[in-house]
Amino acid sequence: MAVMPVRRLLLNMAWPMMLSMLIQALYNLVDSMFVAQLSSDGFVALALVYPIQTLMIAVCVGTGVGFNALLARRLGEGRPDEANRVVANGYFVYLVCWVVFLVLGVGLAPVFMGLFAPGQPQVIDYGIQYLSIVTGASVGICMQFAGERTLQATGNTVGPMVIQGIGAVINLILDPLLIFGIGPFPRMEVAGAALATVLGQVVGMVVGLCMVRRSSIVRLSFRGFRPDSAIIRTMFRVGVPAILVQALATVMNLGMNLILPLFTASGVFILGAYFKLQSFLFMPVNGLNNALIPIVSFNYGARQRSRITGVIHFALVLSAAIMAVGTVVFLAIPGPLLRLFDADAAVLAEGISALRLIALSFVCAGVSVILCAALQALGAANSSLVVSLLRQLVLLFPLALLLGALRPSLVWLAFLLSEGAACLTALLLYRRTARGRLAGGINAPSPLGRKPPLPARFFLLRGILTPLY
Repeated sequence: MAVMPVRRLLLNMAWPMMLSMLIQALYNLVDSMFVAQLSSDGFVALALVYPIQTLMIAVCVGTGVGFNALLARRLGEGRPDEANRVVANGYFVYLVCWVVFLVLGVGLAPVFMGLFAPGQPQVIDYGIQYLSIVTGASVGICMQFAGERTLQATGNTVGPMVIQGIGAVINLILDPLLIFGIGPFPRMEVAGAALATVLGQVVGMVVGLCMVRRSSIVRLSFRGFRPDSAIIRTMFRVGVPAILVQALATVMNLGMNLILPLFTASGVFILGAYFKLQSFLFMPVNGLNNALIPIVSFNYGARQRSRITGVIHFALVLSAAIMAVGTVVFLAIPGPLLRLFDADAAVLAEGISALRLIALSFVCAGVSVILCAALQALGAANSSLVVSLLRQLVLLFPLALLLGALRPSLVWLAFLLSEGAACLTALLLYRRTARGRLAGGINAPSPLGRKPPLPARFFLLRGILTPLY
């Protein structure tokens, strides 16, 4: 990390995370495409449940940030016994997450669906079925994340991709069989989509457990295990901020699902389709984001100003290029994209213009995501949070209500305006932060007031994808 050209280093660290995230996005896309063939009510139900799934992912990802960081640090310090204790406590925490998802998801599913789909009994029924299964059997995704983060911390970047790839293939195969009842399989409709998803995750969990058990670097054992509060607190001290940032997307989705029906009958369907599609654009950008943070953090601690600015600028160019391609695609073929979900004529009439309008915000969004990562790595986490709040909450909701009241079709303009304002804010905050913390070149202070605790070789060989600070 200290000597490899930063552009090559960024790409080497980003591509495994990009691929893993794209595979994760495939789960929801496949479910939605098959369910849309079943009925529009089924697709709307999945669109309403989607924020809960993203919240679960946010908790798992954020927990994994703290787990991965602490485990990597103990390995880098040459403390294998402590590393093994971290592994056991990490798995314990993920098990507790599953129990919470189970209790809240199954218990509150009827209340949640009744709130977001009043007067739509079929949508409510489909949503309760899907939500109860994906939360009740979420042990698969929780323990799958535990396995992936353990392997990442030991330097195994291929293992997580194998885990997710196998799970995605299982889901892809089982979806049509269980939804439509092909051959000896029963016709389960929306429940079948949920069951296919969780079975894929359970298989991924088993594969991950096998890989971890075969690892020569760490050992997973619960013999004589007792939860270690110090380890768990350290994990969540790093993980909770990541959970909160990740959860903003859930809040945004839930809020827009409440706002859109005030102005458009097809709004929830269009928003659901948009989120399924845009994930394939944002996942690569998020991969760059996750790879950028440790690179900038390390070089900030090493006071390498030129490497910091070089990798940030390169990440900005890549992110803008990816999102520009997405903009062109959404502008060129919005109709075929919506037809992936069997959109009817009414949805197409509104959805085509909506997707084209939202697409104009993609480049701004990509720039904001990268600058948020840079701000975090430079020790300006509060500034990063401000930008995230502007993008997904503070500006979006009032603008959607105001523009929708003026003209229902303008409600989608809120995405462009909020992303544009957030991007401008991010640029100003980054400029101020860079001037203050990088102006001194090699004499610039470290965000922690010290040099990085781990050697450069460890970062380079292990390919850590989460921040240690």
